[in-house]
Order: sequence, then structure tokens, then C-alpha cells
Amino acid sequence: MKKFRGIYRIPSARAQWWDYGRDGIYFITICTKNRKFYLGDIKNGKMLLSHVGVLADVFWHEIPNHSKNVTLGEFKVMPNHIHGILILDGNENENENEKTINANANANVPIPVPIETRHALSLQLEQPPLPGQKRFRNQGKNTVSSIIGSYKSVVSKHAHRLGYEFEWQSRFWDNIIFNQESFNKITEYIKTNAERWNDDKFHQNHQEKED
Repeated sequence: MKKFRGIYRIPSARAQWWDYGRDGIYFITICTKNRKFYLGDIKNGKMLLSHVGVLADVFWHEIPNHSKNVTLGEFKVMPNHIHGILILDGNENENENEKTINANANANVPIPVPIETRHALSLQLEQPPLPGQKRFRNQGKNTVSSIIGSYKSVVSKHAHRLGYEFEWQSRFWDNIIFNQESFNKITEYIKTNAERWNDDKFHQNHQEKED
């Protein structure tokens, strides 16, 4: 296990070769801590939201009001996790515009660089870091990580403010959707998740822990 500033940390669940600020479609799964049924329960194939489950539902649908260039796909609150699709569209154009503005602003400002520094920089440029290698230092604006981090935070904040016991798992999972077939399958999977609850791995894992 790798260390950061002398502290052991769990490797990121994000794909290291992908920039999560890029336009794309992302299938997101967030679990509660220890897969506890904080968000409600399922009766006869129907999801019955707890008070915290209502918060999880409401604040997910608030995401486009607080994050730019985000559209929501299918979404479902389950007893101990949520599934949702985030669609980022427009980030890349904004990033290119910002780069152009910054380049124009600095175009006439010469900065002397020592020759040894230039040599070191040239070696680094030959082996550019993967997007994921930069993410731990700065997750950036309007990335999947920043959006999900804000969502998890606001649900926890209001649950605790109202006196409810609640914790998310520290990490979340994502699947980058690259084609229409995958999008359709995942959308259908989310829609029918409650109907298949008895066979769901999150339900089975929870039962194993209780046993």
C-alpha cells in the first residue's frame, strides 16, 4: 500500500488513465458505511425511503443547480447504496477557453528560467503524468470527484443536523459509459434494481455481515 506524506492510503478507485473533468457519462455507485440500511428498506419490490433516504434523493436532483455542465440520467436510492448516472457536457470547452485566456494574459511577460531547470522540465515533459496521478493533489473544478464529494457532504451534513445516524462509505465507484448499448443496459439496471434486491450483491454482502 502506498504512502502519501508518510500515511498509508487506499489506492484510488478512479481510472488512472482518465481525466474525470472530461465530458462523459458516468455510472456512479455510493454505499453507506458498512452497507448499513440507512436509506430505507424494500418491501414487495418497492423502495421505501427513510428520512435520510429522502435527503439522498432530494440532494442528488439538486446537483445540476450547483454544478455546471451536469445533466442527470437514471437514479435510484437503495437501502444501503445509491446508483446514478452523471452526464458532463461542456467542461472541455470551458477548459480550452480558460487556457486561451491564461495564455494571452501571460504572453508578454517573459520569465527567465535557469538552464538546469529547463533541462529538468524537458525530462518531465517526455513522461507526462497520468491524469490520475495529479488527481490526489488537486481534484479540480467540476470533476466527478468534486461533484460526488459535495453531494456526500451535504447529505451527511443535513442528516446529522436533523439528528439522524448516518455515514457514507469513504469511497465511491464509477463506470465510464462509452456507448449507447452500455448506457441502455445500465439505465435498465438502475430502474429495476429494487425488483432484483434479493439477488443484489449489496444485499447479499449485508446479510453475510449480519450472519
